[in-house]
Amino acid sequence: MSLKDTSSRPVIWAVSAYRLTDIFRSIAPEFSAQADIHIINKGFADAVEEIQARLRHERCDVIVAAGSNGAYLRQHLALPLVLLKVGGFDLLAALTRARQVSDRIAIVTHKTAAPELSQFIQLFDLRIQERAYETADQARDCIRALAAQGIDVVVGPGLVANLADELGLHGVFLYAPDSARQAFSDAVEIARIKHVEASRHAQLDAVLQHLSDGVVAIDMQQQVLSVNPAMLRLAGSPDTPMAQWLGKPLREVLPAVRAGSVLTRGWPDLGSVEQVGQRTLVINRVPVFEQGVQTGAVLTVIDSGDVEQVTSRLRLHQQITTRHARYHLQQVAAASPRMKQLITLCETYARRSDATVLISGESGTGKELIAQGIHNASRRAAEPFLAINCGAFTESLLESELFGYEDGAFTGARRGGKAGLFESAHLGTIFLDEIGEMPLVLQTRLLRVLQEKEVMRVGGRESIPVDVRVIAATHRDLLALVGAQQFRQDLFYRLNILQVVIPPLRQRPEDLALLAVTLFDAAFKRAGLQDEARDIIKAVLPLFMSHSWPGNVRELENAAERLAIGCIALHGIPSPDDLQRLLPELHGPRLVVWEPRPPIAAALVATELKAVTRQTEKAHLQTVLSECAGNQAEAAQRLGISRATLWRKLRA
Repeated sequence: MSLKDTSSRPVIWAVSAYRLTDIFRSIAPEFSAQADIHIINKGFADAVEEIQARLRHERCDVIVAAGSNGAYLRQHLALPLVLLKVGGFDLLAALTRARQVSDRIAIVTHKTAAPELSQFIQLFDLRIQERAYETADQARDCIRALAAQGIDVVVGPGLVANLADELGLHGVFLYAPDSARQAFSDAVEIARIKHVEASRHAQLDAVLQHLSDGVVAIDMQQQVLSVNPAMLRLAGSPDTPMAQWLGKPLREVLPAVRAGSVLTRGWPDLGSVEQVGQRTLVINRVPVFEQGVQTGAVLTVIDSGDVEQVTSRLRLHQQITTRHARYHLQQVAAASPRMKQLITLCETYARRSDATVLISGESGTGKELIAQGIHNASRRAAEPFLAINCGAFTESLLESELFGYEDGAFTGARRGGKAGLFESAHLGTIFLDEIGEMPLVLQTRLLRVLQEKEVMRVGGRESIPVDVRVIAATHRDLLALVGAQQFRQDLFYRLNILQVVIPPLRQRPEDLALLAVTLFDAAFKRAGLQDEARDIIKAVLPLFMSHSWPGNVRELENAAERLAIGCIALHGIPSPDDLQRLLPELHGPRLVVWEPRPPIAAALVATELKAVTRQTEKAHLQTVLSECAGNQAEAAQRLGISRATLWRKLRA
C-alpha cells in the first residue's frame, strides 16, 4: 500500500519546547511526501499530557524528541520514540560558534557525553569543560556551577542553552538541521516497518480466527497470549469473549488441556489424543522461540470427528485418479485374436461415438486400462479423465463427490461449495468403476444425469449442464442384479449402450505369454536383474501357462514382482523347490517337477518362447475343441476365430 494513502502514511509527532522546535518546523516540509509530521511545542509532563489527550482521537506512529525531554517521554509513553543524535559535525559547528564568543567553554549533555567529544577535546588539547545531567533541575544546578567557575559559553540541547541564557551566560544550541533530518528519516522507516508488522499481524490474526482447529498460544508461565473462536467452541464456551481468556492461566480457562513437557523440554509433542468431557481431542504442542530463546508454545486442538471426516475424504481423494488418462489402447497386450478384435472394437467406440460404454470383466482384467485407452483414442483426449470407485464410499460421501454441493449444504461443507466430478470432467470422460455397487438412491440421480445431460449439486436449486462421456465398469452380472432388484433396469439400459467384455486371462493364453514377458521384464528391471530376466521367464513360463489365473493380470503382475524379489534374496535363478515356495498357488496340491536346462544365449530366448507359446496355444485349442465335443464350428466361434484358422493352428 502506498505511503500516500492516508490510512498507511506514517504519522510522526516532533516534540520540543525549546530551540529544537524551530528546526523541526523548518525540516518538516521536506518530508511532506513521506509522512504527516505534527509539531508539539511542549516538554516533559506538559507534552505527555498533550500527547495522551490527542491519542484518544488521533493516531501517532513515532515520536521524535531530544535530550532529557525525549528520555522523559520514553519513560511515560508506550510509543516508539526516536532521539536526535549528536554527530561530529554538530559538535564541531557548535564549538566553532562558541569559540567566536569566548574561549571559556563548557559542553553540557544529557546523561553522558559522547565518546567522540572526549577524544576530540584531548586530541586538540582544548580547555573545554564537560558536564552531564538527567533532570531539568540538575541541568540548572550544573550551569550555575559553571558560571561560578568563570565559564562564559555553554553548549548543549535546547533546555541547556535556554538555562544558560537565563543565568547570564551565552547558550549555544547543540543540534543542527541534519540531525533532525536523520531523526525524521529514522522515524519514517520505523513507522513503515510498524505498518508492515501490523499488516502481518492482522493477516495472521484473520487466519487464526477462521481456522477450524482450536489454537491457543501461551507464554512460559502458561498464561494465554492468544486464542481463536474454534478453541472457545471446543472448550464449550463459544459465547465467551476472547478477551476474558487473555492473560489468564491455561489451567484456569482450559483445565483439561495441559501444556505438558513442551515448556520444560522445548520439544514438539504432536498427535497426543486426550479425552476432554465428551470430546476426544487430538492435541499438537509446538514450542515458540525468539532469537534462540523459548518464549512460549502454541497448542492446536482438533476434534477427532473432524479428523475422521478428513481421513474419509483423503481415502476418497486417493480413489480419484489424475485428471489425465495415462494408458492407450496400443499398450494393451493383444496377441490373441479375441483381444485384437476387442481393441479394434474399442477404437471404433472411441472415434465414432460418444455413447456410454459398459465394460464387463473379472477383477484384474484391466477394465480401467481399457477405459483410459478409449478416452485417449477419442476426441476428448485433451480433456479431463476422472475415475472413482463407486463401491468404496458411503452413500453421502459418494453423492457429494459425484454431484458436488452448495455452501452450507451439510455440516463440514466447504465454504463456497464444491464442484462434483461430473462438473470437473466437463468435456472429458468420467469412469465409474464398480458401478454395480452404487446405492439405489444414487442410481436414480445418475440416471437423470445421463438422460438430461445436467447435474444438480447437493443442496442446490439450479441444474448445471455438463458434456461428459460416461464409461462404467463392473465385475458383477448387472442383469442378475436387476432381477434381484439391486440395480435399476432403466439405468442398466442407459449404461449398456456400447458393450466391452474383457475375457479372463485363462481364455487367452497367447496374451498370457506376452504379458508374462512384459511384466517380468519390468519387475526384474526394477529389481536390477534385467540380465537374468529371460532365463527365468523361459524356466517358469510353462508353469504359468498351466495356471488358471483367477486374479487375472493383477495376479500375474504380483507373481512377477514376488519372483523378482525372491531372486534377489536367493542371489540367482530359483530352483524348483524355491519356485514352489515363492509361487505356491501355481503348483496346486502336487509339486511340479522342473528340470533346469543349461543356460542358452540371449538371442535364442525369443525363438524358444515362441515355440512354447505355439505349444500352449495348441493345447488350449484342443481343450476347447474337446469341450465342444469335436464341433469345430462351435469351437471356432467360442475362440473368436474362423474354422480355417482353427484347422490351420491344429495342424501346425
